[in-house]
Amino acid sequence: MAAAASPRSKMAAGRPRPLAAERGCGGGGGGGGARCRRCPCGGRGDGGAMLAFVARAAARPYGLLKPTALGKIPGRFLLHQEALPHLPVPPLQQTLDRYLQMLQPIISEEELNHTQELVAEFRKPGGVGERLQKGLERRAKKTENWLSDWWLKTAYLEYRLPVVVHSSPGVVLPKQDFLDRQGQLRFAAKLIEGILDFKTMIDNETLPVEYMGGKPLCMNQYYQILSSCRIPGPKRDSIVNYAKGKKQSRHITVVHNFQFFELDVYNSDGSPLTTDQLFIQLEKIWNTSLQTNKEPIGILTTNHRNSWAKAYNNLLKDKTNKESVRTIEKSICTVCLDAPMPRVSEDIYKSRVAAQMLHGGGSRWNSGNRWFDKTLQFIIAEDGSCGLVYEHAPSEGPPIVALLDHIVEYTKKPELVRSPMIPLPMPKKLRFNITPEIKNDIEKAKQNLNIMVEDLDVKVMVFHQFGKTFPKSEKISPDAFIQLALQLAYYRMYGHACATYESASLRMFRLGRTDTIRSTSVDSLKFVQSMDDPDKSDQEKADLLRRATQAHREYTDMVSDLCNCVWGFNQ
Repeated sequence: MAAAASPRSKMAAGRPRPLAAERGCGGGGGGGGARCRRCPCGGRGDGGAMLAFVARAAARPYGLLKPTALGKIPGRFLLHQEALPHLPVPPLQQTLDRYLQMLQPIISEEELNHTQELVAEFRKPGGVGERLQKGLERRAKKTENWLSDWWLKTAYLEYRLPVVVHSSPGVVLPKQDFLDRQGQLRFAAKLIEGILDFKTMIDNETLPVEYMGGKPLCMNQYYQILSSCRIPGPKRDSIVNYAKGKKQSRHITVVHNFQFFELDVYNSDGSPLTTDQLFIQLEKIWNTSLQTNKEPIGILTTNHRNSWAKAYNNLLKDKTNKESVRTIEKSICTVCLDAPMPRVSEDIYKSRVAAQMLHGGGSRWNSGNRWFDKTLQFIIAEDGSCGLVYEHAPSEGPPIVALLDHIVEYTKKPELVRSPMIPLPMPKKLRFNITPEIKNDIEKAKQNLNIMVEDLDVKVMVFHQFGKTFPKSEKISPDAFIQLALQLAYYRMYGHACATYESASLRMFRLGRTDTIRSTSVDSLKFVQSMDDPDKSDQEKADLLRRATQAHREYTDMVSDLCNCVWGFNQ
């Protein structure tokens, strides 16, 4: 399967049309991954194209995860979290020196001189820099993580553009070999059973701890992705998580032909429904949602966040609507049973499916078959295409990757025991009363989404010439190799280097999310300039490539070195 992008790279540009498709090259099987137009984990306001390189963030391979114990281990998660070090505040001098270092290849000499003067004033003893630094250090002493709350609010919840395309990543899973409704529902049932199997490890606190470089990673994000949902607000959104507390969610949301259903996925004794039971329930849902003329209420979640916040408040004025929305928000996840897309050639198919997972194809296709504020939405179409779109605020890619790998492996397991057919209640259809005002909100959301979908080009390309083995054979980091390729491509298009963002994990710290690797460097600029210089020999170019990749590796290792120092002190 292909994972959501991690690490990611984003380049500032003069607003070329964005390329929003990527191919997973981190192992784990076939399939490609569609990524968002804007990488919400990076810098803001550059309006540029985003190209992504997919890789594993944890050292160990994923797959079908085995619980660390057969029974529940209360308090294990909390004990693990408390043992993790706190994120340190970098020294002011180091921050300013690296700031100037990163500016050097992307601004003019005049701009650099002026910036150096400003930095010198900022860093004076008793000046603004010292006062702000002390403020950060005070905050670090009072909080679990001085950065994480700011990161969540600024990078995600206060971002006002639609989550669809701009923020929420799409993931394409391997195409299944079913071509009809029965196959679709049978696979969906097995997938749901895999989700519940993973959820059991989270609920029992038996999920295996991840390690990177021998250091345990923060597992908090795993506890945020199920039974959670984003709630629109007029200036800032919020996240609700119903996995916490005594009364946990027992249902998922299933949507078919724009119609939403509440499906209880646990028996009365607390055991999860089996594949056979889930298949029967999904058939009931299918047979009671054959009408194709229903209003696509879910399309409201694709709108600008301020517009959606107003429509949301208006929608919830009606008691029936409010109950239906709350049921969606409280559900463990959403499963979208999509209509098939028109048949196309294999080359076009990959790109078409990537777009389906990213945005649903627009109001005429499957975009109304979603609730984009839901953290996890699993998508299964009648033609065998399947994948996921996830709301990015609660989690980065790696926990999603682990969940998906577990589910994909689980779907391959044979059914050993046929379930006794105990009568199950009819899944509850969620009703919505559509007033003229709500109808108007839906039509506006349709128009805005269709413009956004039309404006986005998605092209999946598979590179067959070589993979990560080649740069490794040359003792070059595959990640650094890809980053230099992006730098070269951009330089050849625009004639200059630009600010580039690549994410690095901070999960070795408590509540850590991501940090920034500034991929553009003096060494990367020298390399890209040499590539089209007729006076440079191939050997000189190769030497410059090696130096640039080494510089990138050294920059990336700064986070690891910081972690080692903190762990040594913490021990």
